[in-house]
Amino acid sequence: MLAMDMLEIELNGEPYRLPGGQTLEDLVRALGVGKSAVALAVNREVVPRQQWAGRALLQRDRVDIVRAIGGG
Repeated sequence: MLAMDMLEIELNGEPYRLPGGQTLEDLVRALGVGKSAVALAVNREVVPRQQWAGRALLQRDRVDIVRAIGGG
């Protein structure tokens, strides 16, 4: 079996490594936040939820995950 290339991205300001060929949807699923009320931005551009499955992560992408918090 061939070893997959690893991606190095920035996740909420911290270095993060993951297997190559991953999408935003794969990332949120791996982090366990996919069913939460979250918003994602890649390189400071918000990516709508319906586009997560088609948005491949690239080397050095900057991903920010923001969780909605209720309260008042």
